[in-house]
Amino acid sequence: MFVLADDLTGAAETAAALMSPGRPARIALSVPVAAAALVVTDLDSRHHPRAFDLVREALAHAGDRRVFVKVDSLLRGDVAATVAACLDAPVVFAPALPSAGRTVVGGVPYVHGVPLRETRAWRAEPRPAPATVAEALGDVPWVHVPVGADLPAVLATGRVAVCDAETDADLDAIVAATLGGPARLIGSGGLATALGRALNAGRPSATGSLSLDAGSRAPGSGSAHLNAGSRVPGSGSARLDSAAVSGSCAASPANGRLLVVVGTAEPGAAEQVRLLVEHGFTHVTLRPPGAAVTGPDAVGPGFAHVTAGPPPPPTADPGTAAARVRDALTSGPVVLTVSGPALTRALAEVVREALGETPADLVLTGGETARRVLDALGVRELIPLDQVHHGAVHSRTPQGHSVVTRPGSFGTTDSLLRIATHLNPDLRPNSDSDLKG
Repeated sequence: MFVLADDLTGAAETAAALMSPGRPARIALSVPVAAAALVVTDLDSRHHPRAFDLVREALAHAGDRRVFVKVDSLLRGDVAATVAACLDAPVVFAPALPSAGRTVVGGVPYVHGVPLRETRAWRAEPRPAPATVAEALGDVPWVHVPVGADLPAVLATGRVAVCDAETDADLDAIVAATLGGPARLIGSGGLATALGRALNAGRPSATGSLSLDAGSRAPGSGSAHLNAGSRVPGSGSARLDSAAVSGSCAASPANGRLLVVVGTAEPGAAEQVRLLVEHGFTHVTLRPPGAAVTGPDAVGPGFAHVTAGPPPPPTADPGTAAARVRDALTSGPVVLTVSGPALTRALAEVVREALGETPADLVLTGGETARRVLDALGVRELIPLDQVHHGAVHSRTPQGHSVVTRPGSFGTTDSLLRIATHLNPDLRPNSDSDLKG
């Protein structure tokens, strides 16, 4: 299989949905590789002015392999250019992600029942959200496909099939209608998971047991299981049987240093960081040059009360922040946050300077943050291992880093803590914690 994604967390999410013991995956950063049965390439194209050209150039490496293109379920980025670049074959477009409350009904995208245009999901974007999927496609010719419609007949018209979907079963039906044909599937991680279910149905694992499909859930865990009977103790996730994949995919051991990088100052992130601090993490904050250094906004909206007493002093100097992170890592885990937008590249520089050449355990939230940090560390390839919860994918790098990537919009309050304990099961709450409110 040959998969393209417009950002890194989406690439990892799709790899986790599609890989299996018989289909090992590699995630390439920008340059497609051909050394695995499943190749997932992060084009880093979501906001790239040459998105069309990047997709076309990458597709030249696909050969006769099945193609899947991952785009944002909230339709962010240059969706029109991405879809237009795929039009030398029939195209099915299904951006719905029902597991996250993101559906498409009558060609209109909804988030938990509210039209996307009326939500704040696009608050960080330079333009309003599209009112319809057709609006996101611009001049690309399309046909609306309601649930239950004759999809093959629509594809015969030569126009993009824009599919409604409210449930995972709807996505399963879309995949079933196209599985044996030449159509290129373009959509969210939900569509990728449906494709994984179809490809893995009844496939025997290398151990002789049936392999659970990439979208199946363990009761109460909320995590995707990629191999039956290989549960990671206490983690709530399952690991691919390393022997079934290859020796190079064996789970990487803990590196002894755990750094969580949160590239957003949204209020929801503050509660996730708060839980980490309660479990012994040192909190370091990077602020924009010229920003205020006192008051609750100094450490970002919502971050002022994640620690007891005064908030951690923010710094605008990446070198100073790197020194603080490096020093703190000698005694325990660290969470690095930002107090404003447009600090992704500075965050990456902080991580590079703090870690030096020594491998570490990293948690990177947001596709842009994850990509810039890995670029700074010289990482060109990821080997996905398992999934902590939906979208939180654990990989290792050839350099020895253990990396969990997660979309910035994913995860409940305990998401980062679950990821951290997956990497370090010995984390415990502070016994003397008197965190506020």
